Amino acid sequence: MKIARFHYDHETHFGVVDGVAVRVLEGDPMRDGIVETGVTLELSDVDLIAPVAPSKVVCIGMNFAEHAAEMHHDGPATPLIFLKPPTAVVGDGDTIVIPPLPGRIVHEGELAVVIGRRAHRVAEADWRDVVFGYTIANDVSARDVMFADGQWARAKGYDTFCPIGPWIETEFDPFERHEITTTVDGEVRRRGFTSDMTHKVSEIIAFVSDAFTLFPGDIICTGTPAGLGGFTDGQTVSITIDGIGTLTNPARNRDDRV
Repeated sequence: MKIARFHYDHETHFGVVDGVAVRVLEGDPMRDGIVETGVTLELSDVDLIAPVAPSKVVCIGMNFAEHAAEMHHDGPATPLIFLKPPTAVVGDGDTIVIPPLPGRIVHEGELAVVIGRRAHRVAEADWRDVVFGYTIANDVSARDVMFADGQWARAKGYDTFCPIGPWIETEFDPFERHEITTTVDGEVRRRGFTSDMTHKVSEIIAFVSDAFTLFPGDIICTGTPAGLGGFTDGQTVSITIDGIGTLTNPARNRDDRV
């Protein structure tokens, strides 16, 4: 089941995507369950937005061995956690705004776990109990700023540096071999499979929730496959995960004129 969040007639709604239509839901499905209103809209008539508004975005670094190797790292023994602010989140079709920064702006296409209930110190065996579904994320990063700062908060936290969407897929198994592909203007830049994660989703949820209480709508980005290419003003980044869909965002330089 694909759950979208959208604007329609100046209001925000959730709905079930059914082909070219969307069946409007009552309230928030992560808190109220799947309750249909009986109203159906054309998907082309609604404005899709980020499928959740998280209190926090938790990210896992270097969770694919090949990506860790290209970063000249053996890979962490336990999940490497960092955070993005919720102000970095935008939706499918929204613009990634590139600040005037030195060096490369890098795409990092990732599977994102959507938390569906309060999660605190979740046992690894119980990980499915707190998952609502999965979406696609782009962990946009200012690579040279990362190295200059010696930490990642600014480089990965700029406004618009966390596109997610286009919807949440509730029927998805992250342990299966789902391909993750990132393209820039149609050219493949990254490719990998969810099954190749070093730290699996069950371990990640247990590890993260031991440190942070997670709330419905929070997301965990599970890491990107290998590929270090970047993107620039005027280009379009698309990330496809088999079984979920495609997240597409154009990029433009920020206009800093006063």
